[in-house]
Amino acid sequence: MTIISKRKTHITMAVLFVFLTFLDQLTKKIASMYLIGNDITIIPNILELHYLENKGAAWGLFQNSTWILGGFSLLILGVIFYAYFKLSYEKRFLFLRIIFCMLAAGALGNCIDRFWHHYVVDFIYVSAINFPVFNVADCYVTIAAVLLIYALIFRYKDDFEKED
Repeated sequence: MTIISKRKTHITMAVLFVFLTFLDQLTKKIASMYLIGNDITIIPNILELHYLENKGAAWGLFQNSTWILGGFSLLILGVIFYAYFKLSYEKRFLFLRIIFCMLAAGALGNCIDRFWHHYVVDFIYVSAINFPVFNVADCYVTIAAVLLIYALIFRYKDDFEKED
């Protein structure tokens, strides 16, 4: 069992968290500046940039529920940070810490939009499958969720079997 430095780990993860959140906010700012009324086709019939102010959640659910969705995001952030700090400092859990940073950055990125603008800026549109418009924070959450499922099933499954 290799233990990693708590301080170094927290600094590295904090930098990652801040960077990911900043990148999300930057892309939304750029989308707000250049995409309103100006859709851009990246790959014809597959991928477009299309500005959208989403006042709800995924797939347009819970429209105009800013405070409820923002509060829920803050609750999720609390759960993520709790889980992050409860993790062992064994090196093998670093992957899980990165996943938690991605989840937290995605939650915070959209939470900032909800409280600041009262909507979330979405701008990535996969027209090939007519998927709802989304943003970088949504990508973080989706990728992190897939990685978390993978990690729990394959990478950390022995940890759960030991508890039985």
